[in-house]
Amino acid sequence: MSFSAKIGAWLNSRVPWCWWWRPWQQPSCAAAGPAWSYFGGSRPRAILDMSYSRHFLDFQGSSIPSSMKKLVVTKLSQNFREAVTLQQDSPVPLPGDGDLLVRNRFVGINASDINYSAGRYDPSVKPPFDIGFEGVGDVVALGLSASASYTVGQAVAYVKAGSFAEYTVVPAKQAVPLPSVKPEFLTLMVSGATAYISLKELGNLSEGKKVLVTAAAGGTGQFAVQLAKAAKCHVIGTCSSDEKGGFLKSIGCDCTINYKTENVESVLRKEYPEGVDVVYESVGGKMFDLALNSLATKGCLIVIGFIAGYQNPTGLQPVKAELLPAKLLKKSASIRGFFLNHYLSEYKVALKDLLKMYERGDLVCEVDFGDMSPEGKFTGLESVFRAVDYMYMGKNIGKIVVELPHSVNSKL
Repeated sequence: MSFSAKIGAWLNSRVPWCWWWRPWQQPSCAAAGPAWSYFGGSRPRAILDMSYSRHFLDFQGSSIPSSMKKLVVTKLSQNFREAVTLQQDSPVPLPGDGDLLVRNRFVGINASDINYSAGRYDPSVKPPFDIGFEGVGDVVALGLSASASYTVGQAVAYVKAGSFAEYTVVPAKQAVPLPSVKPEFLTLMVSGATAYISLKELGNLSEGKKVLVTAAAGGTGQFAVQLAKAAKCHVIGTCSSDEKGGFLKSIGCDCTINYKTENVESVLRKEYPEGVDVVYESVGGKMFDLALNSLATKGCLIVIGFIAGYQNPTGLQPVKAELLPAKLLKKSASIRGFFLNHYLSEYKVALKDLLKMYERGDLVCEVDFGDMSPEGKFTGLESVFRAVDYMYMGKNIGKIVVELPHSVNSKL
């Protein structure tokens, strides 16, 4: 039985009459305008229809399959390839009353994907479980309550576990309406928001401050550079190639340091003898030690990750912690940790501002589809494994994104 037939049989036996939005009608929140205007769109007028099952038809009549591909963690491991399995025939999930069924078009790769596959965020969760943090796609089905704010065919982005799948059920209240399906929007969901909120809440940026961004050409580093420049700071970025250095210069970085060919500590000591005021640190290990030693008096080091250790069994690289209290005391310095989940109250405002900046052309959202990788562009869920490897080889410039192609039956 097809997806629409199953849902139709189930719902017609329960709710013969309902209020729903016809697929060809657009809600007010999907009207033309800048992306930021889509937050909290007004409630659309409902239309009476006799068949609740039609509420779950795919956009423009294309069929929703009964099964799909998705990635599932079947073994806890920091080795992504060992931990994760591609399932070919998983049932397409059914949206509840307040949910959207999203056909994923683009999904984002994050360094913490292997922390999730290793079970480090919630030790109580046991395999199998879904993986992937963020996606952009089209609403292909939705529940009755969700139809008050969304319509079939609408472009949305979301942050929710389980995005490495062809279809994902997303609570409507967690979705972000978009003017179109573009991978650039995906870069803002986790990577952009992390940089925005952490620097705003913890960085205390102001004109003239010196800001060091490690892994500056990566998915979140690119936003830390641009947001610090927008605050009129002097920005230093570390990277691993001259190509990345060129990219950083193009988005406003004042000083780039190629740690493969230059001694970062020596460059910082020579060029910034009084130290740097803020560090946006995502590497860990030796880079953390170096950054800590480079802090100015009253400087602040913001830890948003430590990718150098994620592939280790413990998830950590050793740091010289025994001298930490003395170093902080000597400079009245501080270290602050930042985990996005603890700042969700700030998320909506942050995303709204980031979307405004992108719409105005004030923010570059660099996307890396892996076109320069040995096997080419990251297309399809099968390529997620390559994309994770690509990230840990340090090859990416910007946010790594995997495109999920449509089936030949899709009319989207």
